[in-house]
Amino acid sequence: MWHDVRMLNTTTNALLGALVVALVASGAWWIAQRPMFTLKTIRVEGVGETTLRHVNPSTVRSTAVPRIKGNFFTANLDAVRGAFEAVPWVRKAAVRREWPNKLIVTVEEHEALGTWGDAGRLVSVKGDLFTANLAEAEEDGDLPEFSGPDGSEKEVVARYRDLNEWFKTVDLMPEAVQLSSRYAWSVRLNNGITVELGREQTKATLKDRVDRLIGIYPQLVARLQDRIENVDMRYPNGLALKAQGLTFGLNGKKTKR
Repeated sequence: MWHDVRMLNTTTNALLGALVVALVASGAWWIAQRPMFTLKTIRVEGVGETTLRHVNPSTVRSTAVPRIKGNFFTANLDAVRGAFEAVPWVRKAAVRREWPNKLIVTVEEHEALGTWGDAGRLVSVKGDLFTANLAEAEEDGDLPEFSGPDGSEKEVVARYRDLNEWFKTVDLMPEAVQLSSRYAWSVRLNNGITVELGREQTKATLKDRVDRLIGIYPQLVARLQDRIENVDMRYPNGLALKAQGLTFGLNGKKTKR
């Protein structure tokens, strides 16, 4: 082999190449460890022109920053993103580097729509469940209440919007929307009346039942004023109504409770 000039040249070139790669890698590692690349700034901003309402410096310092390791070159951006998505109110986070020692974190906050169940959770306008301080969520007023089986959050939020629109014609709005374990709907309105709407047999079932209630609502209010407690709209051609001291059946007759 030692007399094979071509083989010797090839071997020499390979060794020199490996040496160069090792030197470059060592140099890059040495440069990457210089103090100038130590993370000095982590800037948190909203998406586009959005101003962050609930994500503040103190929360970021206590929740996200302790979980960030490395410098400008070595920080794992996926780990940084995960650290920020663990901060209360953060729905999504995106992270990028800015030369030579900054990280820019773009945050999308949850927008609370209402409370969910009795476990202190919140549901967002996009139907996402999250945990945050209820007092912060209710800064602009009390939130509606929602509940339903696991995985039904987006469906409940969508139905809330429908009910909100349907009841506008009689100046009412939902304060609570519940989907039972048997997938039957009920809604409590802002006048204190609970309306049982039942299961959705077709896409038009709930709308038809709400329309039927709205059609008779002025007469019910004129007759009973604020005494109505519960209206059951699950009957095909009628309703059952409970008012203080009275129960109305399908045939419109009343009996004392």
